[in-house]
Amino acid sequence: MATAYHHLSDYDPATVPSAEGMRVGIVVADWNDRYTYAMADGAIATLKRHGVQADDITVKHVPGSFELIYGATWMAEHLELDAIIAIGCVIRGDTPHFDYICQGTTQGLAELNLRGDIPVIYGLLTCNTPEQAEARTGGVLGNKGDECAITAIKMVAYGEV
Repeated sequence: MATAYHHLSDYDPATVPSAEGMRVGIVVADWNDRYTYAMADGAIATLKRHGVQADDITVKHVPGSFELIYGATWMAEHLELDAIIAIGCVIRGDTPHFDYICQGTTQGLAELNLRGDIPVIYGLLTCNTPEQAEARTGGVLGNKGDECAITAIKMVAYGEV
Protein backbone atom coordinates (compact mmCIF):
# COMPACT_ATOMS: atom_id res chain seq x y z
CA MET A 1 0.00 0.00 0.00
CA ALA A 2 1.28 3.44 -0.83
CA THR A 3 2.53 5.46 2.12
CA ALA A 4 0.12 8.24 1.20
CA TYR A 5 -2.67 5.89 2.33
CA HIS A 6 -0.96 4.36 5.36
CA HIS A 7 0.79 6.24 8.16
CA LEU A 8 4.16 4.54 8.72
CA SER A 9 4.02 4.84 12.51
CA ASP A 10 0.45 3.56 12.95
CA TYR A 11 0.04 -0.03 14.05
CA ASP A 12 -1.99 -2.01 16.52
CA PRO A 13 0.32 -2.81 19.47
CA ALA A 14 -1.80 -5.88 20.19
CA THR A 15 -0.56 -7.42 16.92
CA VAL A 16 3.11 -7.06 17.88
CA PRO A 17 4.71 -10.04 19.63
CA SER A 18 6.98 -9.49 22.60
CA ALA A 19 10.50 -8.60 21.53
CA GLU A 20 12.10 -9.51 24.84
CA GLY A 21 15.39 -11.27 24.29
CA MET A 22 15.63 -10.30 20.63
CA ARG A 23 18.96 -9.04 19.27
CA VAL A 24 18.68 -6.62 16.38
CA GLY A 25 21.32 -5.04 14.19
CA ILE A 26 20.71 -1.75 12.45
CA VAL A 27 22.94 -0.73 9.56
CA VAL A 28 22.51 2.96 8.72
CA ALA A 29 23.68 4.85 5.64
CA ASP A 30 25.36 8.15 6.49
CA TRP A 31 24.39 9.69 3.13
CA ASN A 32 21.25 11.79 3.66
CA ASP A 33 21.85 11.44 7.39
CA ARG A 34 19.17 13.98 8.23
CA TYR A 35 16.68 11.30 7.21
CA THR A 36 18.52 8.07 7.94
CA TYR A 37 19.42 9.03 11.50
CA ALA A 38 15.79 9.96 12.18
CA MET A 39 14.72 6.55 10.88
CA ALA A 40 17.32 4.82 13.04
CA ASP A 41 16.15 6.75 16.10
CA GLY A 42 12.57 5.72 15.36
CA ALA A 43 13.54 2.07 14.94
CA ILE A 44 15.53 2.04 18.17
CA ALA A 45 12.73 3.66 20.18
CA THR A 46 10.16 1.24 18.77
CA LEU A 47 12.34 -1.81 19.44
CA LYS A 48 12.84 -0.69 23.04
CA ARG A 49 9.13 0.04 23.46
CA HIS A 50 8.42 -3.60 22.59
CA GLY A 51 11.01 -5.14 24.89
CA VAL A 52 14.38 -5.14 23.12
CA GLN A 53 17.08 -4.12 25.58
CA ALA A 54 19.44 -1.30 24.57
CA ASP A 55 22.41 -3.69 24.87
CA ASP A 56 20.74 -6.00 22.34
CA ILE A 57 20.65 -3.33 19.62
CA THR A 58 23.81 -2.94 17.56
CA VAL A 59 24.07 0.08 15.25
CA LYS A 60 26.73 0.28 12.54
CA HIS A 61 27.18 2.99 9.91
CA VAL A 62 28.10 2.73 6.24
CA PRO A 63 28.83 5.61 3.84
CA GLY A 64 25.79 5.25 1.58
CA SER A 65 22.77 3.16 0.70
CA PHE A 66 24.57 0.82 -1.70
CA GLU A 67 26.92 -0.13 1.14
CA LEU A 68 23.95 -1.35 3.20
CA ILE A 69 24.35 -4.69 1.42
CA TYR A 70 27.88 -5.23 2.70
CA GLY A 71 27.02 -3.84 6.12
CA ALA A 72 24.06 -6.18 6.53
CA THR A 73 26.10 -9.13 5.24
CA TRP A 74 28.89 -8.36 7.70
CA MET A 75 26.45 -8.11 10.59
CA ALA A 76 24.80 -11.43 9.67
CA GLU A 77 28.17 -13.19 9.47
CA HIS A 78 29.90 -11.68 12.50
CA LEU A 79 27.24 -10.87 15.09
CA GLU A 80 24.68 -13.05 16.83
CA LEU A 81 21.49 -11.33 15.74
CA ASP A 82 17.87 -12.28 15.24
CA ALA A 83 17.21 -9.63 12.57
CA ILE A 84 18.91 -6.78 10.71
CA ILE A 85 17.31 -3.50 9.70
CA ALA A 86 18.95 -1.77 6.72
CA ILE A 87 18.24 1.98 6.72
CA GLY A 88 19.01 4.30 3.82
CA CYS A 89 17.57 7.16 1.82
CA VAL A 90 18.07 7.94 -1.85
CA ILE A 91 16.63 11.13 -3.33
CA ARG A 92 16.26 11.44 -7.07
CA GLY A 93 18.69 13.81 -8.76
CA ASP A 94 19.47 14.82 -12.33
CA THR A 95 21.24 11.61 -13.36
CA PRO A 96 20.34 7.90 -13.51
CA HIS A 97 22.48 7.31 -10.40
CA PHE A 98 19.25 7.15 -8.35
CA ASP A 99 17.97 4.21 -10.40
CA TYR A 100 21.20 2.24 -10.16
CA ILE A 101 21.54 2.70 -6.41
CA CYS A 102 17.90 1.89 -5.70
CA GLN A 103 17.85 -1.19 -7.95
CA GLY A 104 21.22 -2.51 -6.78
CA THR A 105 20.47 -2.04 -3.11
CA THR A 106 17.03 -3.57 -3.42
CA GLN A 107 18.40 -6.60 -5.26
CA GLY A 108 21.26 -7.05 -2.80
CA LEU A 109 19.05 -6.89 0.27
CA ALA A 110 16.52 -9.24 -1.35
CA GLU A 111 19.30 -11.75 -2.01
CA LEU A 112 20.34 -11.60 1.63
CA ASN A 113 16.80 -12.57 2.61
CA LEU A 114 16.81 -15.45 0.15
CA ARG A 115 20.10 -16.97 1.27
CA GLY A 116 20.37 -15.83 4.86
CA ASP A 117 19.26 -17.33 8.13
CA ILE A 118 17.77 -14.17 9.61
CA PRO A 119 15.43 -11.52 8.21
CA VAL A 120 16.96 -8.40 6.68
CA ILE A 121 14.40 -5.63 6.80
CA TYR A 122 14.23 -3.23 3.87
CA GLY A 123 14.35 0.33 5.17
CA LEU A 124 15.45 2.12 2.01
CA LEU A 125 13.49 5.27 1.26
CA THR A 126 13.42 6.03 -2.47
CA CYS A 127 12.08 9.55 -2.75
CA ASN A 128 11.68 12.01 -5.57
CA THR A 129 12.16 15.05 -3.31
CA PRO A 130 13.59 15.97 0.09
CA GLU A 131 10.04 16.84 1.15
CA GLN A 132 8.96 13.24 0.55
CA ALA A 133 11.87 12.02 2.68
CA GLU A 134 10.97 14.49 5.45
CA ALA A 135 7.37 13.30 5.47
CA ARG A 136 8.51 9.68 5.92
CA THR A 137 11.13 10.22 8.63
CA GLY A 138 9.00 11.62 11.41
CA GLY A 139 6.86 14.01 9.37
CA VAL A 140 3.22 13.87 8.38
CA LEU A 141 3.46 10.28 7.09
CA GLY A 142 5.21 8.90 10.17
CA ASN A 143 8.62 7.29 10.47
CA LYS A 144 9.77 4.44 8.27
CA GLY A 145 12.07 3.39 11.12
CA ASP A 146 9.05 2.57 13.29
CA GLU A 147 7.62 0.39 10.53
CA CYS A 148 10.95 -1.38 10.05
CA ALA A 149 11.23 -2.18 13.76
CA ILE A 150 7.73 -3.66 13.88
CA THR A 151 8.51 -5.68 10.75
CA ALA A 152 11.72 -7.00 12.33
CA ILE A 153 9.90 -8.06 15.50
CA LYS A 154 7.15 -9.80 13.55
CA MET A 155 9.59 -11.57 11.24
CA VAL A 156 11.68 -12.88 14.14
CA ALA A 157 8.49 -14.17 15.79
CA TYR A 158 7.43 -15.69 12.44
CA GLY A 159 10.62 -17.74 12.37
CA GLU A 160 9.98 -19.00 15.90
CA VAL A 161 6.57 -20.46 15.11
